Order: sequence, then structure tokens, then C-alpha cells
Amino acid sequence: MSIVDNLEKMLAHGRDSALLRYTLGGEYLKAGDAASAVAHLAEAVRQDPHYSAAWKIYGKALTEAGRPDEARRVYEQGITTAEARGDIQAAKEMRVFLKRLKKATQTP
Repeated sequence: MSIVDNLEKMLAHGRDSALLRYTLGGEYLKAGDAASAVAHLAEAVRQDPHYSAAWKIYGKALTEAGRPDEARRVYEQGITTAEARGDIQAAKEMRVFLKRLKKATQTP
């Protein structure tokens, strides 16, 4: 049984939490399933809007899912959230990801 299977089993048994969704999202992202990652990470930030790390990989998942406009909005929200919490490193990383995303999606 894989990590994802174990996590999904926990979710199915009612042990839902922002941390579980964040972990599931990260595992799906590692496995190349950006769509499933997006769904779990969206739920993670819905359950805990102050979860800086979840905002960061949510943006990454949206980028990998080919949804750059949504990723841009998520990174912007994540930066605001991280700064409000004093999570300077997460804000800094999201600024870098946002800058790369903007550069990659510019039209000549």
C-alpha cells in the first residue's frame, strides 16, 4: 500500500484536516497528478487559510496543471498570508515562483 493509499484511507475514515490535505496534495504532485494535488491543496487552504506552506505548493500544483492565472492569484494570496504570519521564507519563495511564472507566461 502506498503513502497516497494510506492517506486516502485516513481521509475516507473521517480524519480530514488541513495537514492531511496538504500531505496528500504534495504526494499527488510528486506522483505527477497535478489535478488531484490541486483539489486537495484547495481544500487545505480552505480549512486553514493561514497555512503558508499549503499556499506555496497549491500555486506549484496549479502551475503544473496548466492553470497559470489561478496559480498567480494563489501565489499572491499566499505571499499576503505568509507575510501576515511572519513566515518570511515562504513569502520569499512564493515571490520567486510568481516571478518565474509571470516570465514564463509573458507573450512576446
